[in-house]
Amino acid sequence: MNLQQEFNKTSGFKNLELLAQQVVEGFISGMHKSPFHGFSAEFAEHKIYNAGESTKHIDWKLFAKTDKLYTKKYEEETNLRCHIIIDNSSSMHYPEVETPSLENLNKIAFSVLATASLMNILKKQRDAIGLSVYSDNYDFYAPEKGSERHHQLLLNALDETVTTKRINKKTDTYTYLHQIAEKIHRRSLIFLFTDMFQDGVEDEKLFEALQHLKYNKHEVILFHVFDSEKEVNFEFDNKPKRFIDVESGEHIDIYADTVQENYQKAVSDYFLRLKMKCAQYRIKYVAADINENFEKILLTYLVERQKFA
Repeated sequence: MNLQQEFNKTSGFKNLELLAQQVVEGFISGMHKSPFHGFSAEFAEHKIYNAGESTKHIDWKLFAKTDKLYTKKYEEETNLRCHIIIDNSSSMHYPEVETPSLENLNKIAFSVLATASLMNILKKQRDAIGLSVYSDNYDFYAPEKGSERHHQLLLNALDETVTTKRINKKTDTYTYLHQIAEKIHRRSLIFLFTDMFQDGVEDEKLFEALQHLKYNKHEVILFHVFDSEKEVNFEFDNKPKRFIDVESGEHIDIYADTVQENYQKAVSDYFLRLKMKCAQYRIKYVAADINENFEKILLTYLVERQKFA
């Protein structure tokens, strides 16, 4: 199979960096109506006050607004290391989207825009950011750095991830999470974007790899990316359809509503099993529906960063 057959180019975001900035600005604006009101654009300059700490850095103005105690953080305290991991297998490119936008995202575009938005915040805080992209290969790796040149390198890698359509690319999460874990030596906040569709890998082995990510006191957050309309609710019209496994090429011809009830139960059971496994291994599980906005993603980061400090 030649290169043209293996990878087909699609249109990417018109300006990923600008779009990520808009997402973050909308999130920060919305925080005025949230329990974090008062953080504004400088929300990362505060951390929750812990009993026994000195009271001299408590932000009393913020206490008056929130009725909660936060201490001011100074520049040398805010540095954080974050590594973001993206599953780039064929199933992540579902559903097909020619030109992604805020109103038209598939799973990979959602993950890329979420990552770019997190990078936007991390950049403002002068934090070090690393990125890994994998499928059945280790497609891209960059260690944690904080320079503008590094930021642009990651944005280019993200754009390439969206615009290169994967044909029959399977997921080898088990193998590459172990490799990624070996590369991250200093304590970091690790985000993983994946739809958790694995081929022939038992749950225990998969979570063994996730557990490996937690070594060296890393904090791991699993963003489980899915399309609730199609992949959870199985909302298709009742006409005969051919459903194709985009990773293996296997297919089945069925009427959607003849299997919808059993399908929904199987998916519901699988999601519940994932949540319970994550709880067992102390990995934070976050359901990331591509039909929703990015507030849950960015708020998860904010909360985890406060805990990580």
